[in-house]
Amino acid sequence: MFGNAEVRLQPIEPFAVLSVEGKVVNKDAMPKLSDEQLRELMRRMVFTRVWDQRAVNLARQGRLGFYAPVSGQEATMIGSEFALNKDDFILPGYRDIPQLYWHGYPMYQAFLWSKGHIHGGQIPEDVHVLMPQIIIGAQYVQTSGVAMAFKQRGEKRVAITFTGDGGSSQGDFYEAMNFAGVYKLPAIFVVQNNGYAISTPFKKQTNAASIAQKGVAAGVRSMQVDGFDVLAVYQAVHDAAERARNGEGPTLIEAINYRLGPHSMSGDDPTRYRAKDEPSEYDEKEPLVRFRRYLESKGLWTEADENQVIEEAKQAVTDAIKKAESYEKMTVDQLIDAMYEVTPPHLEKQKAEFAKEGK
Repeated sequence: MFGNAEVRLQPIEPFAVLSVEGKVVNKDAMPKLSDEQLRELMRRMVFTRVWDQRAVNLARQGRLGFYAPVSGQEATMIGSEFALNKDDFILPGYRDIPQLYWHGYPMYQAFLWSKGHIHGGQIPEDVHVLMPQIIIGAQYVQTSGVAMAFKQRGEKRVAITFTGDGGSSQGDFYEAMNFAGVYKLPAIFVVQNNGYAISTPFKKQTNAASIAQKGVAAGVRSMQVDGFDVLAVYQAVHDAAERARNGEGPTLIEAINYRLGPHSMSGDDPTRYRAKDEPSEYDEKEPLVRFRRYLESKGLWTEADENQVIEEAKQAVTDAIKKAESYEKMTVDQLIDAMYEVTPPHLEKQKAEFAKEGK
């Protein structure tokens, strides 16, 4: 018999540690984190929420290029990165800037990437990430490749990637899962199921009961996790990483999320495809509310703590955008030269034409 009953049943009930009220409902699964680590998780989620709100405003002001809001998905993003080692490798989708930042990628470079500047992609040598992948789902195949390299070298490192529910409909998703399953690669595939892809409801994307079930056919350990619960996400990724390092192969984690804002700041209007009162259904579920309740019950978080992080985040964003805007805007010829060691003749011709036009 292929697979086992435990794996097949996991996607049915999302794995959770905290209830909506912030109470522990799964003591056996409670992560072994210190009080300071618990506070750090909250600090990072609050910081990321403020950063996201400021970035949305910067995009509206025309000071950023492409930007995909993250509010509502902080628990999945922060919890998953927190469970990694610094030499583990992150292959992100376009929304996954927070994971890169907390893994060491500077915020000002994230802003430069958004603005299309080459320096945004010049990743520091000690930061183990790729740039955000705009092609939906393509980073899944790349993750299998990176994981294969780790296995071939005998390195105890993990490659982790992220996409949304729409990415699970791409051919790359299935190819990557199949390859990783066959070779038992040290890979973690995270799908942040926020219910809509861009604007298509999940029920119209697939006839499968869950995305997690899609991994079972590839022989990949698969599970569904409450993506609003930072402790559940942390534990799920921590366990997946440990299995991967021990040669037990990849894991697919479907995190049930809800995107509070638009798909991106490039013209999406969520009111056109969501019921008017739908977002209010998630006010009690959203990750910051839930984890704040838990920490407050343990005496680990106060309003003063939160206000301090808010001010810290505001200043960090101000400093980062100021530094990003200090870089000269790129010209077309610089963009072309950055792509080639020896520029092809037809592009040299285009460069000359742009130079005449002063671009």
